[in-house]
Amino acid sequence: MILQILQRTPLWVFGLFIALVVLGVQQSRPREIGRARIALLPAIFLPLSLWGVWNAFGPETLTFACWLVGVGAAQLINQYARLPRNVTYAAKTRRFRVDGSWTPLAMMMAIFFMRYAIAVATAMHPSLRAAAPFAATAGFAYGLMSGLFLARARRILEAA
Repeated sequence: MILQILQRTPLWVFGLFIALVVLGVQQSRPREIGRARIALLPAIFLPLSLWGVWNAFGPETLTFACWLVGVGAAQLINQYARLPRNVTYAAKTRRFRVDGSWTPLAMMMAIFFMRYAIAVATAMHPSLRAAAPFAATAGFAYGLMSGLFLARARRILEAA
């Protein structure tokens, strides 16, 4: 069954997986970054998660409301977690120094595999698309995971 699922997976999905791994590994190293680069991950993952919700469940108000609640929950969680922790800002160069972390890679993989699992589940059981509890949970999970990237970017920008 797993082999059939993988065989029916479009090739671009594997390319996306590799790109996310490369991007995540880059995040594991300490680096200096500008504001535009900080905005990159939220700019990628927020629309990607919205597209995932739309693609899986269509224009369902409950699902999108749960997505927004998930994004909000991510902001609240990071107010207490305060990740990333060691961020400094150099006003002279207008760059932020951020310690390396494997957390962004873990978050990217969680989003990727969650979206993949939801796509497989809804392809195998189309009735899940209309199941409000499944759609609401998926919407919340999409919002939470992608919202963590927004929360992380906000935390970095606060260093300025």
